[in-house]
Amino acid sequence: MKAATGIAASEFARRRKQLMRMAGDDAILVLPAAPERIRSRDTHYPYRQDSDLWYLTGFPEPEAVLVLVPGRKHGETLLFCRERDPEREAWDGPRAGPEGAVEAYGADDAYPIDDLDEILPGLLEGRTRVYYHFGRDTEFDLKLIGWLNRVRAQVRLGAQPPHEFLELGHLLDEMRLFKSRDELKLMRRAAQVSVQAHEAAMRAVRPGVHEYTLQAELERVFRAADAEPSYNSIVGAGANGCVLHYRANNAPVRDGDLVLIDAGAEYRGYAADITRTFPANGRFTKEQRALHDLVCAAQAAALAKARPGVPYEAGHNAAVEVLTDGLLRLGLLKGKAQKLIADGGYKRFYPHKSGHWLGLDVHDVGDYRIDGESRLLEPGMAYTIEPGLYIPQDDVSVAEKWRGIGIRIEDDVAITKDGHEVLTTGLARTADEVEAFMASR
Repeated sequence: MKAATGIAASEFARRRKQLMRMAGDDAILVLPAAPERIRSRDTHYPYRQDSDLWYLTGFPEPEAVLVLVPGRKHGETLLFCRERDPEREAWDGPRAGPEGAVEAYGADDAYPIDDLDEILPGLLEGRTRVYYHFGRDTEFDLKLIGWLNRVRAQVRLGAQPPHEFLELGHLLDEMRLFKSRDELKLMRRAAQVSVQAHEAAMRAVRPGVHEYTLQAELERVFRAADAEPSYNSIVGAGANGCVLHYRANNAPVRDGDLVLIDAGAEYRGYAADITRTFPANGRFTKEQRALHDLVCAAQAAALAKARPGVPYEAGHNAAVEVLTDGLLRLGLLKGKAQKLIADGGYKRFYPHKSGHWLGLDVHDVGDYRIDGESRLLEPGMAYTIEPGLYIPQDDVSVAEKWRGIGIRIEDDVAITKDGHEVLTTGLARTADEVEAFMASR
């Protein structure tokens, strides 16, 4: 089991036990698999399991529902899934079937997915609280309401329907925020593959290649390592680097361009997320280096706040201070730093936050604030640090030499007992390191 998912069966079982303990003995938890998505007519997008279902079981198939029933004498973990079907398996690959769900995935009981309509109302009966992700899958929402109504219809016969409906994320998101030793191993592997992919793209760049050629290099390395992209790779040359979620990846790279690559591998469900910005011809111009040095200094300031007991927002605030001071020094902003920060004047050139939680989702679950205050960092949390600067091509309020420069530097960090670990270590980051790597190709 661990060979397939990278997580021991005992850890999946421990997660389910912890979740059920928090939910309480009179609760029931319902987690449907991610639906398959049509790409065009009868072709599908590659299937990716719902992160919560994966977190609790490692079960990879669609058309499945996990039901957790704390304290149930006949078994607390129930999995409804597709039955074995040799004819369909010849087309789509093997299925676990209910028997495999018990043997390989730790279910106490497993049933054919077609029996869900018959069995689930009986499981709901007698439970006071339902935990579920309401609003995520409208079709399944309606099914669940139908099953609840069937129990309510039996009230006169003594049935006891649930009367509380709670958001599952309140319990599960907090669990997922803290990464285990096995999870961090998988995240290190995703990060290592991502570093190798970025290096391959940096080796391949030269004036005249297209952005999609560099994307192909990245994703070749991902697949060769049994990983896949954790999100759509961003490869932006020149002014395209100023588009935060640039998607086209089809422009030629010109001499003098910076190339911004934001790409990460997903390995066994766990994401990495790296951004680097480098010169196509191997050498930064004076202006490019000045802004790159500034972003690098902002990232270092944010990284210095990555330790237990420090508010999560402290890293962003540190990056904003460095960027604002630097933009004033370079003449790109005018005024007083304190006022530009308070009024958000710096957002002209730095419109986003300095990072996000990272894990099974690229933008992973977990609250950033508790009771209105930035939460404190704790060991096991993992997140990105990604300051940037973007000077639009058409911004005539700044000197022409600055226009069209987009720079972001992003690394993945895990909080440890006494500080932090940079998961994406080893990839050239400073301007000197980048130029040295480019010269050594």
